[in-house]
Amino acid sequence: MRDFEHHYAQVNGIRLHYVAAGNGPLVILLHGFPEFWYAWHKQLPALARHFRVIAPDLRGYGDSDKPKAISNYSAKVIARDIVELIHALGETKAHIVGHDWGGAIAYMMAQHFPQSVSKLIVLNCPLPQLLLKSFFTNFSQLKKSWYMFFFQLPQLPERYIGKDLRTFFYRGLRGWAHNKEAFTKEDIEEYVKAYQKPYAITGAVNYYRAAFRDGLKKEIRSITPIQADTLVIWGEDDKALGKELTYGMEKHFQNHFEIKYIPDCSHWVQHEYPDKVNQLILNFIKKETAS
Repeated sequence: MRDFEHHYAQVNGIRLHYVAAGNGPLVILLHGFPEFWYAWHKQLPALARHFRVIAPDLRGYGDSDKPKAISNYSAKVIARDIVELIHALGETKAHIVGHDWGGAIAYMMAQHFPQSVSKLIVLNCPLPQLLLKSFFTNFSQLKKSWYMFFFQLPQLPERYIGKDLRTFFYRGLRGWAHNKEAFTKEDIEEYVKAYQKPYAITGAVNYYRAAFRDGLKKEIRSITPIQADTLVIWGEDDKALGKELTYGMEKHFQNHFEIKYIPDCSHWVQHEYPDKVNQLILNFIKKETAS
């Protein structure tokens, strides 16, 4: 597809598909729900002029393996996938960029595998522990997160999404976006094709099922301070995640932390403002930050 190279790596007991472009320091782009590697197609060319850029399909998505058990989708398990992918690529660490669920995996890497993370950039994802806490303290966020509870049901979410994939993506991607043209008809068709693959819907939904089970564990709820220099990019009008989830985040980061808010922008920040997001990523990775 396009000018990107498609490869596979055996990591953590599964086969992971990834797209590669460019040369230089390693940058890994982690997509969210309901995306796959294609979520970064507006970032790959710009970043590849300066870096070796890798955009994997996370386990359960796209052309990567989709193990059946819910326990296979724990965030720490998926974080280990990416750590092992870094090693399979011949490196010991990488700059990690994550959106939505990819952001949650990126935080998990920085907390539990800090030696693998150079700089951390997260798009529209709060620290997962703070999101979990908000369910008990923020009724507005609880209402926004209704779908996370719906996804706990067996089979019904799969039937709902799979009943009409095209409508699901038009509503979920274009419907949530400020700039509807950020998602073309061709883009929607790429997502439809990705979700027509066997077990694709269940693999994606299992992230939420595993997260709720993990949330019952005390060690998951506690926040390990993050050492990596971190940039958070946040579309202010996110229908799923309130901006207030970012307030006070800085106290959980031991070194450099900054946040850039983008007004008139939905959850799909890298889709709606690709040039701005690309420049923010480039500037942050390239600049020297004081600890």
